[in-house]
Amino acid sequence: MRIPTDVELLTPRDVPLGGLRAMTVRRTLPQRSRTTVGAWCFVDHYGPDDVSVTGGMSVPPHPHTGLQTVSWLFSGEIEHRDSTGAHAMVRPGELNLMTAGKGVSHSEYSTPATTTLHGAQLWVALPDADRGLDPDFDHYAPGSVSGAGWMARVFLGSLLGVTSPVSTRTPLVGAELVLEPGCMLAVDVDPAHEHGVLVDAGEPTVAGRATARGDLAVVPLGRDTLRLEAGPTPARVLVLGGEPLGEAIVMFWNFVGRDHDDVAAAREDWQAQLGDDGALLPGRFGVPADDPQPPVPAPALPNARLRQRH
Repeated sequence: MRIPTDVELLTPRDVPLGGLRAMTVRRTLPQRSRTTVGAWCFVDHYGPDDVSVTGGMSVPPHPHTGLQTVSWLFSGEIEHRDSTGAHAMVRPGELNLMTAGKGVSHSEYSTPATTTLHGAQLWVALPDADRGLDPDFDHYAPGSVSGAGWMARVFLGSLLGVTSPVSTRTPLVGAELVLEPGCMLAVDVDPAHEHGVLVDAGEPTVAGRATARGDLAVVPLGRDTLRLEAGPTPARVLVLGGEPLGEAIVMFWNFVGRDHDDVAAAREDWQAQLGDDGALLPGRFGVPADDPQPPVPAPALPNARLRQRH
């Protein structure tokens, strides 16, 4: 079989999330070879994890700037708090989207009722014109659309004749697709978008390229059809697409900026909010109400200036 040379295959690396009983996530974006797919700039994929073994998700208050967080679960439940006043649950098939803008702080903990945790944590870089926005939070539970051998939930943008009501700051698409064994689906897509297909289950072929679980297959601009074909087992993927961001960014820890100084200032502002008693003080990033854990200090900046990436 001819392997398409223009479909880029990003394989995951394991990253521990947390302390001694860290939950391991599989990270496919960013990588040295690619920083963004559309405006999507961060892709973590995790589970299914037995939380009695891994300890589940425990991420105390931490800051963000210049991005939107997109939380999507396949199983389990996560409790979300943020400094906009939002206190919400992340549940399977439901979108939680937090806009950090000029600065927000939040926490995420898997709930006591969760036995298996499985999902994806995604970031979208805000365009320069919008990265100073006031922080905000949206929740949306999309309905499903289905056809012969497939089912989908579209949580951002438009796909398969469905449009999400959630507004985005750049043209984006985000959807979960489930394919029965052997199903082939040709999805009409915007040729002005590049698309990343994150493989959660199965070994589907994406635009002619064979994949494995955890891979992110990146399909370039110019395609008006995205062809997905399941193998002998069911496949589940997330389709993440959008117009190229077209702007250089700097990513460090939980911050997205445009240069080193942006990130250094955000780090300094966060550190200034950390009280001597472990409490989070009022400031640029706000304070999530009634959070059970103390905030996370920022790591030290590298000795060299952070470089912009496209």
